[in-house]
Amino acid sequence: MTYADSGQGFRDEPRFRGEPGFRDEPDFRSDTGFTSPYQTGSYPVDDYSSQMSEPPVGAPRRPVSPAELDDVFDDPEHGEPGMDRMAVHVVWEILLLLGCVGVFVLFRQTHRAGVSGTALENLLLAASSLGFVTIGMALSLRAAAVNLAVGPIAAASALFFAGHSDRNLPATIGVTVLLALAVGAVIAVLVVGFQVPSWAASLAAAFGVIVWIQKHAAATNVATYHPLGQAYYWYGAFAALSLLGGVLGLVKPIRRAVGRSRPVSDPADRRGAAAGVMTFLAIAAASGLAALGGILLALSSTRVTPTDGLVTTGFALGVALVGGTSAYGRRGGIFGTLLAVTMFVLLVRFGDAANWRVAPLAWAAGTIMVGLIVSRLVETLGRPRPLPVDEDEDEEDDWAAGRSDNANGQAGWSNAPRQSGWSSQLPARSLDDTWAGDERWGNK
Repeated sequence: MTYADSGQGFRDEPRFRGEPGFRDEPDFRSDTGFTSPYQTGSYPVDDYSSQMSEPPVGAPRRPVSPAELDDVFDDPEHGEPGMDRMAVHVVWEILLLLGCVGVFVLFRQTHRAGVSGTALENLLLAASSLGFVTIGMALSLRAAAVNLAVGPIAAASALFFAGHSDRNLPATIGVTVLLALAVGAVIAVLVVGFQVPSWAASLAAAFGVIVWIQKHAAATNVATYHPLGQAYYWYGAFAALSLLGGVLGLVKPIRRAVGRSRPVSDPADRRGAAAGVMTFLAIAAASGLAALGGILLALSSTRVTPTDGLVTTGFALGVALVGGTSAYGRRGGIFGTLLAVTMFVLLVRFGDAANWRVAPLAWAAGTIMVGLIVSRLVETLGRPRPLPVDEDEDEEDDWAAGRSDNANGQAGWSNAPRQSGWSSQLPARSLDDTWAGDERWGNK
């Protein structure tokens, strides 16, 4: 059909390939550059991934070292992440060792009889007796649950043991320790169950034990084995137990587990089941160790006179703090308790031999004051080193803070007024200052 036939100016032309008159046009798209230059498989995956700064998602990563894992799983809610520094304990324990040697040499030169023969054995037994009570106090301090009832428990144990010393010795010792553990369990239940301060609960228990002591006002004779001949063995047992506790305290998981009750935010918040179990065991064990100290005190003498034991609590608390155990919980030394107990007993015996006339409560008060200063040094110099600060994260935080301020309608980085520079806004121009008032155009 031609233009004249249709009257519309068009004619029919072949539209499909194969029809008469259909013409194939060449395809120049491959030469015009409009097709994508990327071809499948032109970039190997291995070559591309090797140029990446980080491995792709799902790619295998290098194994994490045990030290890195230990730091990763440090919970800031249970204390600062990282390893506690022991240098302060090492330096302080060296000073305590020098102090022990100095006091012993001075004691031997001025009052030789006080550190030789039977007097030396009595000194070792006194150090061992106070040492067991101090270990119990240090354990409760490390658990952040100080047990102030250790002194009255030791005094009551000595009195109870002396009253039943005519019976079987192992059975009497076992019953005495079990009774002390029962008192400790009562304190622990009150502290853990109601999440109350341990010093208040243990002080209440101490008053209750003192009431029992006051009902036995008469002195009691001890009719059993006397440990004077085995004084070195008893002192060795105290030293071994103290060192065992110090070495175990070096192990980071053990130290943090024992000190889990140390508060990091609100002291009234519960620290979890693990912290409750550790607190319970520490308070009960401190009471049992105090009973051992009281039993040894009773064995060391032929007659036990009833006392309230509060002075013993003061001695144990002060010596434990001087030994490097933190008043806030968790931290402590290795040889500190052993050296502090030895030095304290040497000083007290030397003061008695030199006729210093220092009251026992004065010894307790002075030792606690010195111990609190040592505890402050331990906390200041023994905490983990601060983690390095990432500057990129700080810049991102600052940028985010500026953006959030802008979103809240406050002064952010985008709302800050421009001060100067090429990007500052030019002052608005007035027609009066330009050609509208220019005399050259005849305008006045």
